[in-house]
Amino acid sequence: MSQSSSIKIAPSILSADFANFGAEIRAIEDQGADWVHVDVMDGHFVPNLTFGPQLCKAIRPHIKTVMDVHLMIAPVDPYIGAFAEAGADVITAHLEAGAHTHRTLQAIRATGARAGLALNPGTPVEAAVPLLDLCDLICVMTVNPGFGGQKFIHSQINQIARLRELIGDRPITIQVDGGVDPDTAPLVAAAGADVLVAGSAVFRGGSAGSPGPYGDNIRAIRAAAQGGRIAA
Repeated sequence: MSQSSSIKIAPSILSADFANFGAEIRAIEDQGADWVHVDVMDGHFVPNLTFGPQLCKAIRPHIKTVMDVHLMIAPVDPYIGAFAEAGADVITAHLEAGAHTHRTLQAIRATGARAGLALNPGTPVEAAVPLLDLCDLICVMTVNPGFGGQKFIHSQINQIARLRELIGDRPITIQVDGGVDPDTAPLVAAAGADVLVAGSAVFRGGSAGSPGPYGDNIRAIRAAAQGGRIAA
């Protein structure tokens, strides 16, 4: 069974200060963030409108770790090149966003970015089986995508565990996105998650000028997750 040796924390800048992205990104990385998660929403596939390729290009110089771009948009394929050119290291598209996901994953890989596949809570993880060999990452949504700060959907824990079984020894990272905090982190880590996306749970209580709470929050989530993995 393939699984990363350590839990990675990917703060979502959807919860950062939009007027101060550069400083916010530097702050979370200095405080221990492993990846920087960028939630791209189109107001169509999901009921919110956020960032585009130009924003990703603007913040790329501030990111020293991994730019993890989560495309909650439909259609996806026409925009893959632009996000790759903007510097995305990982580009994740939703299985539900189009009829030709195989082609989408191929297109992502052709840019040199790592290819991610996201699954909404209503989609069984078995739907990803025909696509596993094209995936570098699978993102299990533990909320319905569209907004930050939503309540964690506990039934997704079984989905994460089932996905870990289906992956077998393939070198595929399991990411979990939605409602992750020190209470839910050990549950998803025990089920098999490698990368935890957290927004409000990381940015709560701090700021770019006073980033200490970011570090406290990241360490608390990581410690809880590692504890859950050990207990499993």
